[in-house]
Amino acid sequence: MRGLYIHIPFCVSKCFYCDFASYPGKTALIAPYLKALTKEAGFYKLKTKPGTVYVGGGTPSFLNEEQIKILLDFINANYGGGFKEFTFECNPESLNEDKLKILKEGGVNRLSLGLQSFNDKELKLIGRAHDAASFLKVYRLAVKYFDNINIDLIAALPGQTKDSFLTGLKEVLALKPKHISLYGLQVEEGTPLFRQGYSYNDAFYVDLLESAYQILTSHGFGQYEISNYAKPGRESMHNINYWLGGEYLGLGAAAGGYLGGERYGNITGIEEYISAVNKGEKPLAFKETLCGKAKIGERIMTAFRYLKGFKPDLQMLEYFGEDFKTLLKSGLIENDGENLKLSAKGKYFANQVFSRFVEPF
Repeated sequence: MRGLYIHIPFCVSKCFYCDFASYPGKTALIAPYLKALTKEAGFYKLKTKPGTVYVGGGTPSFLNEEQIKILLDFINANYGGGFKEFTFECNPESLNEDKLKILKEGGVNRLSLGLQSFNDKELKLIGRAHDAASFLKVYRLAVKYFDNINIDLIAALPGQTKDSFLTGLKEVLALKPKHISLYGLQVEEGTPLFRQGYSYNDAFYVDLLESAYQILTSHGFGQYEISNYAKPGRESMHNINYWLGGEYLGLGAAAGGYLGGERYGNITGIEEYISAVNKGEKPLAFKETLCGKAKIGERIMTAFRYLKGFKPDLQMLEYFGEDFKTLLKSGLIENDGENLKLSAKGKYFANQVFSRFVEPF
């Protein structure tokens, strides 16, 4: 199944942990950006319509009502509508009932809501533009229109204790979402948290995520990917397509795509993106065709993210047989008798696993 990803790089403010392509204070560029998206779409001719759509950011819900309608009309007109899964990312400070109605009428059938923490002190320390009360208000509106909602949470935040984390998790469970994305905080170079020198103890981080695993699975959520839990049948089809190596078209500044064996990434700046598209050029920062060991290594890395694991084929064993043996000895991966997959320990230190398959060849 092919996916469609559209990046909306606008937001009300930059969170202190964020290193994504998102830009506050550029509202005047939204209209020309949406026009550029339609032009970029014309550079790619898909033989089959996408089965899934994901509108991410940034903060897509930062667009006003008319802009959201323009975006949805463009997607449905160009790609046929009636998608199996159509996800739209939202933040509480920029979502209202009028926008929810437009999203529902425009074919969106899955929302992803950015909460990150139910603790107001922690939200302030990471620069979020909402508090817990405003999230609850928006969530109660959202469930009037959508029954497939994901809630984003982050573990190991500044000021977070195990008690505050678990209290927040239980408050999320009380809302009965169908999907929960739980990320361990990554302190990326160049972000405010990095400049502040923030770090956390690995043991604390693992304890939070392991405790969350026990609680979420006891409430009927299955962990199907490192950072994702879902009720049965509510796993993200769009993201599973990524992890199984499926094709996807990416549109917008900083978007990436994978079509016909070629992987590409767009330039990140909004102005530069608009300028390139208006010149009739694909706004590419890079494109590459993976082959040989590099291609097999990427297949392995994405397959490990999907926690069911995979049965290694002859090419995988030829290129990476010794790496598999080393990782098995380290306890970061395991063999369940049929598939290789991340171990309980490996889920929390997955980058150590991935690094063996994405190094320059």
